[in-house]
Amino acid sequence: MDDELVRDWRAAERGAVLLDGFHPLKHALRFGGEVRRVLTADRGALLALAGELAPDVVPALDALAVEVAEERLRGLAPRLHPTGVVGLAARPSVAANREALGRLPRRAPVVVLENPRNLGNVGAVIRLAAGFGATGVVTTGELDPWHPTVLRGSAGLHFATAVERVDLPELPAGPLYVLDPEGTDIRDLPFPDDALLAFGTERHGVSAELKERADRLVAVPMQAGVSSFNLATSVAMGLFHWMSGRR
Repeated sequence: MDDELVRDWRAAERGAVLLDGFHPLKHALRFGGEVRRVLTADRGALLALAGELAPDVVPALDALAVEVAEERLRGLAPRLHPTGVVGLAARPSVAANREALGRLPRRAPVVVLENPRNLGNVGAVIRLAAGFGATGVVTTGELDPWHPTVLRGSAGLHFATAVERVDLPELPAGPLYVLDPEGTDIRDLPFPDDALLAFGTERHGVSAELKERADRLVAVPMQAGVSSFNLATSVAMGLFHWMSGRR
């Protein structure tokens, strides 16, 4: 029976993303993701956990969750989460994400990450974007923002916002505010709702090309001798600054 379940899982992987652990699965269900399969080492424990932390997803989990031996699960998710559950959800289409990101008028900013390198940082940024109600997150470069490690870092909150990889010339419409030490002090410059808030890497900052495209350069004050803030921290400051201006 377990072999049959694993074969069924493999057949469902096409066009799907891995939900490794309870929280990514919870958020995919809560925010309308198309969850295709759920396998767990302990169905009873999973439903009890959902009843405690997320009663709203219990009916969906009850319908989807199938119990399978833990060693089989570890063959599907080598870094099996302590909650002992994995799921598969359909990855939203590129067209749907780009439509959501480009729709105007926009009531909340889009976060732009130029050529990010750290999967965990990107996940943390997506989690922040969802929490602040941003329109979405776009990345440039080679990193896949739907990588399983990114999904784990976001706790599955990809499904609460729009997340897509684009080339720099394909950025959504809107005024481009680029975070850079040479810019105007962030305290003196409100962010409009339709802004693109762009962040570079912690080591190299933003590229000359992105700076040339910017409508405004924005700086976060920093003590002398401190080289940079963590990427997710910088994004949090930018989104909090936008949100504070809406009161």
